Amino acid sequence: MNHLLVVAPNWLGDAVMALPAIADLRRASRDTSITVAARRPLAPFFSMVGDVNDVIPLEPRRQAPGVAAWRDLGAELRGKPFEAALLLPNSFHAALMAQRAGIPERWGYRTEWRGPLLTRGVDRAPVGVHQVDYYQQLVHALGFPNGPVVPRLDVSAHFGDAGRRALSDAGWDQRAPLVALAPGAAYGGAKRWPAASFAELAQALVGDGMAVVLVGSVADAPAGQQILAARASGSPVFNLIGNDLPALAGVLVNCHALVGNDSGATHLAAALGVSVTAVFGPTDERVTGPRGEVRLKADATYHINRRGVRLEPDHEATVRGVRLQPDLLMPTVLTHPVWCRPCGLRECPLDHRCMRGIGVDAVLAAARRTL
Repeated sequence: MNHLLVVAPNWLGDAVMALPAIADLRRASRDTSITVAARRPLAPFFSMVGDVNDVIPLEPRRQAPGVAAWRDLGAELRGKPFEAALLLPNSFHAALMAQRAGIPERWGYRTEWRGPLLTRGVDRAPVGVHQVDYYQQLVHALGFPNGPVVPRLDVSAHFGDAGRRALSDAGWDQRAPLVALAPGAAYGGAKRWPAASFAELAQALVGDGMAVVLVGSVADAPAGQQILAARASGSPVFNLIGNDLPALAGVLVNCHALVGNDSGATHLAAALGVSVTAVFGPTDERVTGPRGEVRLKADATYHINRRGVRLEPDHEATVRGVRLQPDLLMPTVLTHPVWCRPCGLRECPLDHRCMRGIGVDAVLAAARRTL
């Protein structure tokens, strides 16, 4: 096969969790040109993925029903030399778009009554499978052997340098270790740890000698303002909420750690090798919990089986194949056990106890362990 199209998931967190499956495709098809079709806000993310040759931004669906909407479906993909399309979204719309674009082979899970539109349909993975495994099971069923199960994103030095400049412009002295706080979550308010808790956490981290940077989308601006209003005067809390995805990645690679909700920024940080502490409420950490590898830095000492390891200057490695303490290797996920979680609701109809029950002291202790 010469040209393969991958229709991407719709959300940043899911896109990050699809990286191992895309890596499986690349390992098995070294000479195949892999193009990703993604919603326009997500397209810049895939432009940073080394296993992808090209990215096609998908425009929003036309709201008006009728013949015009039908004719436009798949227009961005028509006339391209794709021999097959791998459909990572479960939607009928994704299959119909590939069919309307004239792509001869259409692969995906048989979901949402789209089986007749698929040329190779796969029975859906069992309920409760982690999203990374969900995507990898699909490509495995299609004949692509699975590799590592940890999403990994290596961005160029250009993005890290741009992020460092943005942080410096915001007031970072490039000496205090940076901790990112991601107070938002796109799915709904129920996934968000209270902004007041983030503000208290930011104060404690500043007291530890950390510099704190707020990250997230434009929709997270109100939470960011609330956190800034609660900080002590002059404390190093910087607000970079609202950056695009490449700029967000550039900021995150300069951070030692991130604390966030079940959000795209949290998954992105984990894939970039940042130590992550995630707060989960209505969503199931067994299904969408972040996966990541801590990247060892030249200026840090990590204890391995009670022994200290110091890397040489200018040397960088990952923890692959090294037996690190588990809390240093994988992201830490904090939950509060209540009878109603995980409910999966966008907004809590009760008292949001699953998130309010996660105390600042517990999150601070978990973040300190990663530092």
